[in-house]
Amino acid sequence: MTKALIIGGGIAGTITAIALHEAGHEPLLFEAYDRGAEGVGAFLTLAVNGLDALFPLGLKDVVKGAGFDSPRMAIGLGNGTKLAEFPLGGPLPDGTVSQTVLRSDLYVALRDEAARRGIHAEYGKRLIGASQTDSQVRADFSDGSQATGDLLVGADGLRSRVRTIIDPDAPAPRYVPLLNTGGFAEGLSLPDEPGVLNMVFGKRVFFCHVVSPDGRVWWFANPARKTEPTGSELATLAGDKLRAELLHLVAPDRTPATEVIRATREIYPAWPTFDFPTVPVWHRGRMVIIGDAAHATSPAAGQGASMAIEDAVTLGKCLRDVPDVGQALATYEGLRRGRVEAVVAAGKRNGEQKVIGPVGRVVRDFFIKRAFAKPFDEDPNAFMWDHRIDWDEKVSV
Repeated sequence: MTKALIIGGGIAGTITAIALHEAGHEPLLFEAYDRGAEGVGAFLTLAVNGLDALFPLGLKDVVKGAGFDSPRMAIGLGNGTKLAEFPLGGPLPDGTVSQTVLRSDLYVALRDEAARRGIHAEYGKRLIGASQTDSQVRADFSDGSQATGDLLVGADGLRSRVRTIIDPDAPAPRYVPLLNTGGFAEGLSLPDEPGVLNMVFGKRVFFCHVVSPDGRVWWFANPARKTEPTGSELATLAGDKLRAELLHLVAPDRTPATEVIRATREIYPAWPTFDFPTVPVWHRGRMVIIGDAAHATSPAAGQGASMAIEDAVTLGKCLRDVPDVGQALATYEGLRRGRVEAVVAAGKRNGEQKVIGPVGRVVRDFFIKRAFAKPFDEDPNAFMWDHRIDWDEKVSV
């Protein structure tokens, strides 16, 4: 049995712990913050490929109970033109479709399930260093405590400490010139089918809304920002100022965006977008990184959470089937690197359509309309949705 120290108690870390537990190992979770993530974060869509990877771990009901079905996506332009509507990669053989869920609700459901399975978690454990021998790894925390194990997994996100411990020359995240914000509108009666993601390439901003089964409207927007904003700039872009800017951006569009923004009590403070085109070193000795620490992707791919899930399940399989830890980590990287870098590239391409000037918008809208004028022979995103991981299939080195 391998004792795995998992740094980062969020969604990626918790699923990794569950996968390793199912594979017969002993995971220990260490979270830097002194509490859980209840109520923290916006919402996300779990694609069918991520859901399919979770089901062999016994997490189907846990995850589906946290959100609602989102079977399709509708694409339109700011002038009111509806271009197309197509499935979000599903459904799975049992009828399961993609799910839209609050990040915090998903986290809490997974955290409670991990605890129910006897997985130990400690909070207030911020990693400051790690070292290893041929047979063991040690984690050092800011409170002066230490932990030792057979393996250290960095599920500590975009600003991963484990990534820089493994490779001090690791690249920094790449800024994608978009901000993210959103919220939940109440008291509206929109004609949209619940669960369908309505995405609009507006004249000034990309805007998406989805009506939840309880009637609330969940939404996000991606205002363009050519240069990465500082923390102080982001702090000032909040509250009434952010609402006013968003209303200005959506004003020319013939969509429900204006009334949705006005009906939102609290708008999420804006945060910047980053990705990693590539991270050269994923593992060294008995240490490895997964999820955003290894391959953050733009939200435009709709695959961030699903990629982390696929990582966790693949790592669990490799450590289950490959006795040598170093070989298991190398095998994991070999199975994952090509796929995740293709997803990151797709996310960048999708995001670039949101960052253009007035002239570019005219050209973009022309080609988008032309692209959707006839049915696709093949969905260009099919490689993302259609990927499947067979938990029962044995991994070979």
